[in-house]
Amino acid sequence: MPRDLLEDLGLKRDPRFVEVATDTPAGVREIGGRRVIVSENPASGRAIGAVTLDDAAALERETVGAVESFKLWREVPAPERGQVVRAIGEEFRRFKEPLGELVSLEMGKIRAEGLGEVQETVDIADFAVGLSRQLPGQVFPSERRGHRLMEQWLPLGPVGVITAFNFPNAVWGWNAMLAAVCGDSVVWKPSLLTPLISLATHRIAERVAEAMGHKGIFRLVIGTDDEVGERLISDRRYPLISATGSCRMGQRVGQVVAGRLGRSLLELGGNNAVIVHADADLNLAVPSIVFGSVGTAGQRCTTTRRLIAHESVVDGLVDRLVAAYGQVLNRIGDPLKEGTLVGPLIDDRAVKAFDRAVRTAREQGGKVLIGGGVMGDRGGHFVQPTIVRVPANNRLDIASEETFAPILYVFACKSIDEAISLQNSVDQGLSSAIFTESIRVSERFLSPSGSGSDCGIANVNAGTSGAEIGGAFGGEKDTGGGRESGSDSWKAYMRRQTCTVNFAGRFELAQGIRFE
Repeated sequence: MPRDLLEDLGLKRDPRFVEVATDTPAGVREIGGRRVIVSENPASGRAIGAVTLDDAAALERETVGAVESFKLWREVPAPERGQVVRAIGEEFRRFKEPLGELVSLEMGKIRAEGLGEVQETVDIADFAVGLSRQLPGQVFPSERRGHRLMEQWLPLGPVGVITAFNFPNAVWGWNAMLAAVCGDSVVWKPSLLTPLISLATHRIAERVAEAMGHKGIFRLVIGTDDEVGERLISDRRYPLISATGSCRMGQRVGQVVAGRLGRSLLELGGNNAVIVHADADLNLAVPSIVFGSVGTAGQRCTTTRRLIAHESVVDGLVDRLVAAYGQVLNRIGDPLKEGTLVGPLIDDRAVKAFDRAVRTAREQGGKVLIGGGVMGDRGGHFVQPTIVRVPANNRLDIASEETFAPILYVFACKSIDEAISLQNSVDQGLSSAIFTESIRVSERFLSPSGSGSDCGIANVNAGTSGAEIGGAFGGEKDTGGGRESGSDSWKAYMRRQTCTVNFAGRFELAQGIRFE
């Protein structure tokens, strides 16, 4: 560790933090009579620290507190709520460097990406501050004389937020900053793979809100799925559960929440494709594909997992990608070290999933062009970014599965229609991209009839990764259909109320009904 990030962020003074020896195995452990989750540095496999686990009783306390906090918070004018969020954003700006470095240390993404993740939380706070002075309703013409018909948006209630390990700060920010200006309290259940950044993130928001007289808006429950997660999603006191993670997890959350007629906002997996048309600018396409496929070691839900290139350019494109990957392979290592381009996978299970996928690809007829190996001599959870050429018949079943690792499957196609069909053939529908100089081809991809990309995100001459906070983020099909972050995603955190005001001083019914 280049410096004591835990001390810089005040984690060592938090009663939930537990010091552990660096050779302590990661996972749930009993230490000093406390049940804790031990966090490790995936670049070294060494323990960083531990956090006390919450149980069902702790969740109940936080839920009761969130309900009471909501009753007070919703009475605060929205612009004043925005000022609290503004102050939180400023504090994240102040702690951007140590927070971003802790993301790199605990999650494994390179330092630039760690800092960029914290910047996302700062940006969504800025967005939410402006939103706090809008939250618009509409006024409609009434068919009755002397009547006004309008709608207003009201605070929803305590929101349960479940996040994944790969964006342990930003995804909380997307949800919490919007929910807060909408008048909701937030109870956060983070991934057990990144408890330290979650605790540090929560401490900042909690401290700022409490100093401004609004204690308990933000709450944190670090617990197992069995003891905390299942109770959280089944609790009727949470009108909304926002869950980010795997498709399997989202299916469970969606079913349970729907069973109690609650709302769920699901942002799940992606098996994202880049289409490269015959006329594409390869100087633009190549770096976009490389970052999309190897950035965050392939552990983004927007990672480029499939490349669908026109048969006239696929060979030359692959040659350039293999050359670029050759440079990347020499810059795998400590994510906090200057010059590193690719860090580790999150844990040993992820390494095994990578290895299994590469072996399966070979068995199914795929040809590994570069990479494919597990770098077991590094001490952490490192693998080689990998390119697999799909057989000429475009059949490779493993390519239809989302492996959370840096594996890129390359398909060849004859036409834009074939390319779009291949892209849309998987279960997920998160992010998509096309590289072309033709307006006709790009418009076919973005077809307003819906016959083009079936994903929630569709980019032209830009890769699948790197979304900005101004646009709503999420996807279709098994990706869950939810939308987080910008645009009008704030509506998920509020309830709509249609209002009629009769100022005519006489009784009148709609549809011409007379009742006299």
